Amino acid sequence: MTATFADDPQLPATALIAEDEPLLAQALQAELKRAWPGLNIVALAPDGDSAIEQALALLPELLFLDIRMPGRSGLEAAQAVVEDWPAERPLPLVVFITAYDQYALQAFEACAVDYLLKPVQPARLAAACQRLRGLVAHRRPAGGSPSPALADSEQLVHQLRQLLGAPVAGSAPQLLSVIQASSGSVVHMVPVEDVVYFEAADKYVRVLTATHEHLIRTSLRELLPQLDPQRFWQVHRGTVVQAREIEQALRDEAGRVQLVLRHRPERLNVSRIYAPRFKGM
Repeated sequence: MTATFADDPQLPATALIAEDEPLLAQALQAELKRAWPGLNIVALAPDGDSAIEQALALLPELLFLDIRMPGRSGLEAAQAVVEDWPAERPLPLVVFITAYDQYALQAFEACAVDYLLKPVQPARLAAACQRLRGLVAHRRPAGGSPSPALADSEQLVHQLRQLLGAPVAGSAPQLLSVIQASSGSVVHMVPVEDVVYFEAADKYVRVLTATHEHLIRTSLRELLPQLDPQRFWQVHRGTVVQAREIEQALRDEAGRVQLVLRHRPERLNVSRIYAPRFKGM
């Protein structure tokens, strides 16, 4: 029988594990070796930022991402990896790992994203590995090259978009009507309706109106739940734009999308996760 890519020792499937607890990371690595002897674990990342850096450097075919990690979460790490992944390669297959989060489990099940519940059970891991081996074999047929246009890559983009847009469990926060941006001893009261777009800048967020720019001491992750999602659209992991300020969406031959704004000269890049939003009616 002809060996598949998943089983060929000359072409082992590659994976990265992101887990902030070293003992759990080692335990998962050991269980994976038992469930999938041919799998090559190329890196163990201790946090979300390291997972992003190593994933983009090593380009593994599978990512096992803990949901709750220092810095960026597993979901945020997956978003960053997808947005910066080389266009000529198929997106990695992602398995989320969570200790206890019923809301997250419901979201993953609704979106058909695979997940593992801590402590990882060998039978559940074996079932996940069997499915993943089939997907890897499908991506790497004997003698062939991986194609960037595979349906499972598009499915991952669709699933991440759904999960990133899912409401947070619990009571909804009150929507902001005014942004309070301090500059020295002055606090500028910026009406939210005047904001053209928000842009992440390290530990700050740039608030851009038609004529001014302000900095606020918060993260985009903290700000997003306080914005009306019907009016403010996330178009990149670091950019949120007011929908009425978008004049045009320009798509190039490679499928990349840029936004032309009504009252700002900048053009905003749209990541592949959010590009499907910009289709004609």
